[in-house]
Amino acid sequence: MSTTPIQRSVDEATRGPVRPRLLFDPWLLLAAIGLVACSAITLKGATRTLVPNSPYYFVERQIGFAVVGLVLMFLIARFDYSRLREFKYGLYGLLIGLNVLVLGFGSVSHGSKRWIPLPFFNLQPSEFGKVLLVLVLAAFVVDRSRYLGNRDTTARVMLLALAAAALVIIQPDLGTGLVYVAVAMAVLFVAGAPGRHLGGLIGLFAVAIVLVLVAAPAVGIHPLHQYQVDRLTGFINPSHDPSQSSYHVNQSLIAIGSGQKTGRGVQHATQTGLRFLPEQRTDFIFAAVGETYGFAGAAVVLSLYALLIWRTLRIITLAKNLFGALIAGGILAMLLWQVFVNVGMTIGIMPITGVPLPLMSYGGASVFTTFLALGLLQSIHVQGRIAQGSKGRSLVLS
Repeated sequence: MSTTPIQRSVDEATRGPVRPRLLFDPWLLLAAIGLVACSAITLKGATRTLVPNSPYYFVERQIGFAVVGLVLMFLIARFDYSRLREFKYGLYGLLIGLNVLVLGFGSVSHGSKRWIPLPFFNLQPSEFGKVLLVLVLAAFVVDRSRYLGNRDTTARVMLLALAAAALVIIQPDLGTGLVYVAVAMAVLFVAGAPGRHLGGLIGLFAVAIVLVLVAAPAVGIHPLHQYQVDRLTGFINPSHDPSQSSYHVNQSLIAIGSGQKTGRGVQHATQTGLRFLPEQRTDFIFAAVGETYGFAGAAVVLSLYALLIWRTLRIITLAKNLFGALIAGGILAMLLWQVFVNVGMTIGIMPITGVPLPLMSYGGASVFTTFLALGLLQSIHVQGRIAQGSKGRSLVLS
């Protein structure tokens, strides 16, 4: 017996919700897998001589991190992110507690105390803190959504972020501390905070920069470490002291420039292969891409980031509630800021801050954190699609 179109619509509407796994954003997943693949390919050439008798050491570990990260992403995507709003105080306590813990018991590397050694990887609380801060600020803003026009709300949001950022900056990790600030600004912007509040915050940050870089040193107070001063000096004047303060950025520019259109290939990438390029597996992996695979390789990586950013923007519009939109906005700022700063420092338009390139730079903490963030984005996408389906069924049945 044939059915009418209206009957078929009612049958589809009452059939029940589509399984969450079918509601994943495939483009977001494609971008993540593509970046992991690019990271593995780059690490294969850039790190083949770093560990004797083990040319694939970093590649195998990076792929292992990515597999675990993908599992975490799928698990989080099947969880309703809205329930996390109830745990904002516990999440903020965890954020502060972990960063205090690393100051007391963390291991020191390159003059910084940022890691807590674990059996299979080093836990970096400042990295996981990015996602925790996004959740906490989003929950706090939703609770005060009726008072977004008040300066008190804006001040409290920034104080929550600055308290966490201060613990990170003194590790010292200035780059990640600035990520925390960018996340707070993005959450306020997406929430609809008044423009005069955001403008005032920008003005305060400008004053703080002048005090730290000019006024404080003039009276004998030096808030920055010497290596941070050297990095700023090298950024402002790359030709000054090329063997010391500007060495990193000069070697990066040489590597990227020598790659030209299609790259020099693994065997002829001397800047990377002979280790003139510093930290080629972490902070300067984009420079390794530029030298080895040229403009074409760099364009592929940046295109994947563009896809990642586009889908994140799309997910903001699909969120079923303000909490989801704020989480997606905070994650967008986290990813966009890291990409801009990392790529910018390799081409000389940003000072060197040690911010990793998401899913490209080697490291378990960075990879896990990014996949946790992507899992939240997928959860927002899934819940948004389910909510849209529920509205559609209600309209059909009415």
